Amino acid sequence: MIAATVVLGGLGCLAALLLATASRRFSVRTDPRHTALLEVLAGSNCGACGYPGCDAYARALLAGTAAPDLCRPGGTETLVRIGAILNIATTPRQSQVAVVRCQGGRQQARPKYDYRGLHDCRAAQKLAQGPKLCPAGCLGLGSCVEICPFDALFIDDRGLAAVDRGRCTGCGLCVSVCPRQVLTLAPAEATVHVLCNSHDPGGKVKTYCEAGCIGCRLCLKTAPGCFMMEDFLAVVRYGNEDAVTLAAAVRRCPTHCIREIAGTPAAGNVSPEQVL
Repeated sequence: MIAATVVLGGLGCLAALLLATASRRFSVRTDPRHTALLEVLAGSNCGACGYPGCDAYARALLAGTAAPDLCRPGGTETLVRIGAILNIATTPRQSQVAVVRCQGGRQQARPKYDYRGLHDCRAAQKLAQGPKLCPAGCLGLGSCVEICPFDALFIDDRGLAAVDRGRCTGCGLCVSVCPRQVLTLAPAEATVHVLCNSHDPGGKVKTYCEAGCIGCRLCLKTAPGCFMMEDFLAVVRYGNEDAVTLAAAVRRCPTHCIREIAGTPAAGNVSPEQVL
């Protein structure tokens, strides 16, 4: 009995020694900053930073191969905390929000054909360049809605994508998935936008949409420092806005494609009741 106890006790001690040795030999040392970074990143694993997830981005930050301002969902607060963890200087990025540059819904934009394929904008675009006569309008099949990890997008009752500005983090995933580049990122503080994405001449725009930009240049004449033309499409010069002249330009736009968004929870593709 005593001999058995001694043998078992010896085996137990030997096993414990082997386990302790193996644990020490094969342990993986972790950088405490890695854990700290994971705690400050948004944790959504959205991929907007260009990496597969927050863990990969944190590792890239530690390796010095990634910029510290790529976590847009985390915003300025996350950027500042990343800088503190890595002991580096950071410059806050301007907050942005997604804008849907189209208001050609079912009543305004004419169809090219009746699409009954996959409920996906990218699939529809591959079939004769989409079911809308407008080559640049929102297809409204919700590819942007599907990819948004923050539930900041939806399809409104006009069949157009719309942005919930209260939820939008400006990550840009919706912009990357839209086959027609209808969505864009604009400064969060900007309230006036051109809700059209067509670069066609005005005469052609009128044949397929009642709400598109016709390139009349009235906005440039009214607020010359606030707009510029890209082909036949008026574009806001963000950062150069003047509230008074912008408001006048909004009023003079003959197709009402220049809109001042009133800061409603759901805006970016808005009905007349939602704008100033």
